[in-house]
Amino acid sequence: MVNDISHTRLVVDDRGVARLTLDRPEVHNAFDDALIGELNAHLERLHALTERGEVRLVVLGSDGKHFSAGADLNGMKRMIDYSFDDNLKDARELARLMQQLDALPCPTLCRVQGAAYGGAVGLAACCDVVIAANKAKFCLSEVRIGLSPAVISPYVQRAIGPRQMRRYALTAEVIDAATAQALGLVHEVAEGAELDTRVDQMIDRLLAASPQAQRATKALLAQVARDPDSDATVDATCRTISELRVSREGQEGLAAFFDKRPPAWQRTGDANGERDDDRDNKEQRHEPD
Repeated sequence: MVNDISHTRLVVDDRGVARLTLDRPEVHNAFDDALIGELNAHLERLHALTERGEVRLVVLGSDGKHFSAGADLNGMKRMIDYSFDDNLKDARELARLMQQLDALPCPTLCRVQGAAYGGAVGLAACCDVVIAANKAKFCLSEVRIGLSPAVISPYVQRAIGPRQMRRYALTAEVIDAATAQALGLVHEVAEGAELDTRVDQMIDRLLAASPQAQRATKALLAQVARDPDSDATVDATCRTISELRVSREGQEGLAAFFDKRPPAWQRTGDANGERDDDRDNKEQRHEPD
């Protein structure tokens, strides 16, 4: 399935891997209201496709030299004449984008090359896994022009912690890829030529897991983060594992583990002759290759 709009592209392959791509390389994939609207429309569709089991994971990326330069300059010029209500409407659309991306039921993987500034840092922070090129750079640049990283702040602060958020949101320092990894914003850093290889390896690893278990785990972790010590959360943890144990995928996963075979949801095929699912099962059983 391919779904193109003017500034973005959504492609879903036969494995259920959805690639959502920002496609404004001529302006370094900068945000404007049209781009935000397109992303929101795609994310609504992806949520429905995930619930129907047609999408297993989402890879967020962009075309061109940079992931995203943040706010579009022409859009910012228009905002000079916006009223408070106009600005509030615009901010709420960006907030909806971040909420939708953060709340997607399936795993999300962000591929970052070049610069990720302003709102683009929020996109990365909303994804479950972030893999960046070694020359990638991140910046909460808003205070330099008299603004604030307000809408993205809950997600970025969750990723890097309140103390580090204070520093980087107030100084607008440029953060290199290694520092972003140390802060927790980025999970893996790859040489530029290896970026897509590392992304593909992570896709294979995510596809090896039970899609039902991933959705249940992601929902549970969101509740744990909100309210870790409550009786309701403790009950939710118990119910989640109990429901998974008696579910069809849970029963299949346990049977496959004890039968030393790949579970039904794993894809097959490998140019080297050994199937990906065989290799993953060895890892699950802590067996050497």
